[in-house]
Order: sequence, then C-alpha cells, then structure tokens
Amino acid sequence: MRLALSVVFSSIAGYLLGVDTVDFKTLILLAFGGYFMVGASNAFNQIIEKDLDALMSRTKNRPVPSGRMSVTTAFIIASVFTLLGIIILYTINKQTAMFGAISIFLYACVYTPLKTKTPLAVFVGAIPGAIPFMLGWVAATDNFGIEPGTLFALQFFWQFPHFWAIGWFLFNDYEKAGFFMLPTGKQDKGTAVQTIMYSIWTMLVSIIPVFGFTGRLELSIIAAIIVFALGLWMLYYAIRLFKLMTEKAARQLMLVSVSYITLVQIVYVIDKFLR
Repeated sequence: MRLALSVVFSSIAGYLLGVDTVDFKTLILLAFGGYFMVGASNAFNQIIEKDLDALMSRTKNRPVPSGRMSVTTAFIIASVFTLLGIIILYTINKQTAMFGAISIFLYACVYTPLKTKTPLAVFVGAIPGAIPFMLGWVAATDNFGIEPGTLFALQFFWQFPHFWAIGWFLFNDYEKAGFFMLPTGKQDKGTAVQTIMYSIWTMLVSIIPVFGFTGRLELSIIAAIIVFALGLWMLYYAIRLFKLMTEKAARQLMLVSVSYITLVQIVYVIDKFLR
C-alpha cells in the first residue's frame, strides 16, 4: 500500500508539472491506473519469490508465502490489475500505457529474477522505479522529451542511495534468500562510497532545470537552492553511513531519502504554480 501510494504521488507530481490546466478526470485515471500497475508488479513479484519471501523475516507474512493466498488467486489478481492498469492508462494516451506496461515487465520479468544473480538488479529495478515521476508528465502532454527525461533521471539516480540503504540495514535478511542488493555484495566502504557518489549525482540532476536546458521544465533560483539544500541533507546521511558503517545509519539514510524525494517533488510543483 505504501509503495503504491508513493508511486501515485510521484505520478501526480509529474502530471501537475506537465499540465497548463489540471484535468481532474485525467488525474483520477492516472492515480488509479498507476495504482493498479504497481499492484500488479508487486503481485507478480510475490508469486515469483514466494519461496524466498518465506525465508525472510520482513516478507514471510506476505499473503502468498504465508499461505493465506494461493498462487492461482494471486496470479488472477496480478493479471486483472495489469489489464485494468493498461486500459485505464491507455484512455489517457498510448505512451502512458506503454511506459506503464514497460514498468511491469522490467520489474517482474527482469529485476525480480536478477536479484539472486547480480547486484546489477538494483540498476534494472531503478528503471521502473523512476518511471512514475516521468509518467505523469507523459500523461499530461502525450509527449516524451527532455522534460520527462529529466524527471526520470532525478528519480533514477535517487533509487541507488535509497535501495542501497535498505539493502544495508536488511543485509542479513536478504542474505537468507540469496539476494544481492549491495554493489560490492558487502556492507563495506566501497558500498558506502558509491552511495555518496549517487547522492551527489541526484543533487546535481535535481537542479538542472534552473539552467534553462530542460524545455518547459523550469526551476526558479530560490527553488533550486531549496532543492540543493535538501540534497545536502541526504548527502550528509550518506557520508554518515560511510563514517559509522552501521545498520542504524543506513536506516536513517533510507528514511531521509524517502523524505527527500517527496519534498523535492513538492518544491518542483509549488515552484511551478508560484512562478
């Protein structure tokens, strides 16, 4: 539920950035379509990983691995959600439906199987994870260009410090299922350094619109300063993880990263309507 709502929030933020006049019918369709797409991805993921989920403390009580729901029932739900999601997004425009379908495919058919094979799974998973922010703009404009590409890049780079922080404080749990979530495969300085580097990349991408290179996606100087300051806040906790190397520091970075992406999207939207 929380993941689905965060995706819907990102999509709505992207939509508000792309429109000249808000069409509430489209906004509602986007919210429901996005929710169904995330639900479908999660359902397929739990079907594929049901045996592995049963090994981990944080996932063993999910409906399928706990036995509260059969695989058949879960597959029906996943299939129905996929169809509903694609149909609803298609009523907005074809490109929105296409990107939604790509997101489900990458998450369920590429990212999920790769999690037990290579740390590069996080790179693949960052693609569907970054689509929602961009999807909102495409829903608003029926166009994919530099603007939604920038929104995609921002949320793409943000995925790495966010998920590596999760992979760090849940390392022992993930290890039970054989998941490779950290770039070096270990809770070491190499992983912490890469977390810092991707936090910096996220900060830099987040202020690109202030320079006027991103078409209709603009950012005022004041908003850019606020966004950059938020990035420094996340970077501080990434550096703190490097210094302390503890699960507590990783958990704090994860929580800050969630607040960061939410606040940045809010600043982007407020700045647009105040300019």
